[in-house]
Amino acid sequence: MGKYYYLVAGLPKLALEDNKLSYTVADFKEDIYPALTVVDKKLVSLFFLQYDNANVLKLLKDKEAAIDGRGVFSAEELNEYILRLKEGDRIENSMFPAYLSTFISEYFTNPVEENFLLENRLAALYYAYAMECKNKFVSSWFAFNLTVNNILVALAARKYKMELSSVIVGDTEVCEALRTSNARDFGLTGEVDCMEQLMKISEISELVEREKKIDQLRWNWMEEATFFDYFTIERLFVFLLQLDMVERWMVLDKEKGNLLFRNIIATLKDEVQIPAEFKK
Repeated sequence: MGKYYYLVAGLPKLALEDNKLSYTVADFKEDIYPALTVVDKKLVSLFFLQYDNANVLKLLKDKEAAIDGRGVFSAEELNEYILRLKEGDRIENSMFPAYLSTFISEYFTNPVEENFLLENRLAALYYAYAMECKNKFVSSWFAFNLTVNNILVALAARKYKMELSSVIVGDTEVCEALRTSNARDFGLTGEVDCMEQLMKISEISELVEREKKIDQLRWNWMEEATFFDYFTIERLFVFLLQLDMVERWMVLDKEKGNLLFRNIIATLKDEVQIPAEFKK
């Protein structure tokens, strides 16, 4: 019996097509997150840090901005760390993730280049930080997700004749191939198992259908990667990822999806760059 038998056994069964939930990501953070061991809590925080990333971007622009409460840090804590880093202080990695300290320090010390997307820089630091974790599944999940996101962005950028190098996030071998290869598949068919699948998905014109296919690919990858994990921290992590997916789909209907798609195309034409929401 795994150490999280009772926690996992009590969780509802999820399916991507669910249209209502009795449990939310916020519920998980309140009920289950505090019950984890110190080591596992740090691991699961890698998921919740995505909300801190968005919160930091908001607070750098407006320290009074409303933030997403699902993050690891409160608005007060984030504003304190932002102020300290702005003044040149050093914050211990045990108190605040090193990648966030790096990003905030860079924000105040380096002038922002024209057409430079802060979201891309923060995402690159976040993924690099997460992929360094010692849990094989969690590290692999972030690597897989980064690869999927980058390939889809690269295929879209090529379709709309955009400069690829500035929209690819990270410094992996796949990133390098996407930035430099002129091959139809960027030379990745033998390197990325789902390359052909991603190329077919990228050709779907209807946004909601395309996004659902992408999430189904992610969902299947998670299930396969944790097939023999029953009552482990990996199973809890997968539940959290899937819960987040289902929540997102509950608020995304076809009309909103089509409107989002039109807005994305308009932005592409006007700014010659891919907005953050296009990357999922």
